[in-house]
Amino acid sequence: MSDPQAFQVDLRGVVDLFARHLYSGPRVYVRELLQNAVDAITARRAFDPDTPARVRFTFPADGTLEVTDTGVGLTQAEAADVLATIGRSSKRDVELGLGRAEFLGQFGIGLLSAFMVAESVEVVSRSAADPSAPAVRWRGFDDGRYTLETIDPAQADDEIPTCGTRLRLVARRDAEHWLAPETVVMLAEEFGALLPVDVAVSVTSPAGEQLWRRTSRTDLPWARPEALEGYCRDLLGFAPLTWFELSVPLAGLSGVAFVLPTAPPPGPGAHRVYLKRMLLGTRVELLLPDWAFFVRCVIDTDGLRPTASREALYEDEVLLAVRDALASQIKAWVLDTLSSATWSPGSLADQFIKVHDVALRAMARTDDEMLALVAQVLPYETTDGLRTLVQVRDDHGQVLYTDTTEEFRRVAPVARAQGLAVVNAGYVYDAELLARLASKPGWTVRPLLTSDVSAVLADLDLHEALRLEEARRDAVRLLADQDCDVLLRTFEPDVLPAMLLTDREATFGRAVRQTHAEGDDVWSKALGDLTDVPSGPSRRLVLNCANAAVESLLAAPAGERRDAGVHALYVSAVLLSGEPVRAAESTLLSTALARLLDNT
Repeated sequence: MSDPQAFQVDLRGVVDLFARHLYSGPRVYVRELLQNAVDAITARRAFDPDTPARVRFTFPADGTLEVTDTGVGLTQAEAADVLATIGRSSKRDVELGLGRAEFLGQFGIGLLSAFMVAESVEVVSRSAADPSAPAVRWRGFDDGRYTLETIDPAQADDEIPTCGTRLRLVARRDAEHWLAPETVVMLAEEFGALLPVDVAVSVTSPAGEQLWRRTSRTDLPWARPEALEGYCRDLLGFAPLTWFELSVPLAGLSGVAFVLPTAPPPGPGAHRVYLKRMLLGTRVELLLPDWAFFVRCVIDTDGLRPTASREALYEDEVLLAVRDALASQIKAWVLDTLSSATWSPGSLADQFIKVHDVALRAMARTDDEMLALVAQVLPYETTDGLRTLVQVRDDHGQVLYTDTTEEFRRVAPVARAQGLAVVNAGYVYDAELLARLASKPGWTVRPLLTSDVSAVLADLDLHEALRLEEARRDAVRLLADQDCDVLLRTFEPDVLPAMLLTDREATFGRAVRQTHAEGDDVWSKALGDLTDVPSGPSRRLVLNCANAAVESLLAAPAGERRDAGVHALYVSAVLLSGEPVRAAESTLLSTALARLLDNT
């Protein structure tokens, strides 16, 4: 036996660095051991295509974990280079051929991940490339020591592989659970489910028999479309609305996109990605654009680069090109699905629109083709009921919209009664989409203005207007400090006594003037050219003269009782508008009610 030699680095420090900063946790040790085994098998099959491709996990009675593969094995010189030199991969890649695309690992640090869970690792290996070379035994310890020796053929026992490698891990005191059979089965199935080699874990049946549980498969799941719905349910935990295949041959990418059955929140989706059929991660980002959050993808690729931890994708030009290609395929599927000539209740198109309307809006934010589709197929809340934007345009010649749901709720009863079509654009992305649509040929789209509502309300005849002008002026005087004008109109429904309208331009002008007045010299100079903006009250209280209570109030003699009634109508209109009631308005209502009660 050779004398122990020391690593040239602090192994415990390196392992701690791996565990805390490179890898997501100790669980990746199974992936790294699988990766080394698959690479060794790939190397052997380069000169011996008929060799069995087999990886076995077993659990000897002493509580250790053994991993055996039928790979190429190592000579003593190769073992010294591969196992005893940390992080040096270029020489290994050239001499052992492990830098080619068909190999999974190219970082030269995989074996060290075993020390995250093991206090010692033993490697026994025999080279298939050099049958005359003796078997070698390498033992490494978590304090940085290692030994390397050849094994005398006369002393070789059944534990020495004919060709290939066997690893034996002795668990650290705080990591025994990572080497437990149930944990190894779970991790082998997670990381190696799609590996094209025979991976199996020794398990004990309820009857006490030793059985092999296969944790890999020879075909990719999307090779059997009839089983994909069950595959999604078992793997991702949901029954998909539907699914469609993805393919980018230039990047060696194939896979499937599952359409979620319920609407997720907007944001970057997380997808299950395999690199050369080894799991890279279950929540990999950057693969699809942010608007594609309505699908969950399972893909395999050999043309994308992993990060050093092999748990995420490296963002380079290839990934950007793949992302664009996948985005085009997903968009094409949406266009094809929703461009059907006829729909029926419960059809795929109908279900998709009901579930993923937010995703459609997100797609239309930057894509003109999707914008045109959304305008044609997506139902919006309007004063005419649920209508598409194309239907509103065709029926009324234009599209008027409110950019808040509160404003829509405020004007909808009156607008509906007067036949004014208004679209509720108060939901996510809606106002942005309508603003984009306004610039497209054939569309007249703009926000609803106070004047639009006022224009459809019936004016009083001249005699009636003159009769009530004094009462209106008193109301204007009373509400001047609330930045509110007063109009007299008749409108339906007549059970609504008053309506509060907000003037966008006047509100903007008021904010500019206030900032100009309160700001310092720098702000005043900066806003100097903006002071020529619309002036006047930013809100208008429209009193409905067709309402009996309003008619009685305006006919009442001037005095505290009428003033209190005006204040009460104003605050009730604020409440109906959905605007927050300010402290001054709350006080105004309390005072008005007290005066009305005192005069009863």
